[in-house]
Amino acid sequence: MTERPVVKRTARAVLLDGDHLVLIKRTKPGVDPYWVTPGGGVEPEDATVVDALHREVDEELGAKITDVVPCFVDTVEHIAGNAGAGVKVQHFFVCRLESLDPALRHGPEVDDPLGEYEIVRVPFSRVGIAAVHLVPLSLRHYLDGNIEGVRALLAPDLG
Repeated sequence: MTERPVVKRTARAVLLDGDHLVLIKRTKPGVDPYWVTPGGGVEPEDATVVDALHREVDEELGAKITDVVPCFVDTVEHIAGNAGAGVKVQHFFVCRLESLDPALRHGPEVDDPLGEYEIVRVPFSRVGIAAVHLVPLSLRHYLDGNIEGVRALLAPDLG
């Protein structure tokens, strides 16, 4: 099998606020609501994927995060305009919420929204995750099978 070109990369936060997971409920005209983790595309001005994560969380939530630890990578087929066909690599990081002020939200999701972006908290449990239509499905399955492991990534003795 030949290696597929990476045409897009994203940085997404599995963002914990105590015992809750902070998500964005997306409501678009003509589409059933779905929930996503905060984050988005890595831009050329982002020095690293983690820098992109901080920028995206600031834009979408008006939030600051701490204790950023890689936890999951998802690779999906993707067509990216001039870049053509290849894959999108989504980097998911577990992190803690340090502060959040929705009044500080900015960027395209706020300035020119396609539908609604509602900040929500759900219990970080199998029941809480099952109660929402979390996408991508691969993340939902990963979290369902690894809640304890994801929490352990933020343990003070990890190093």
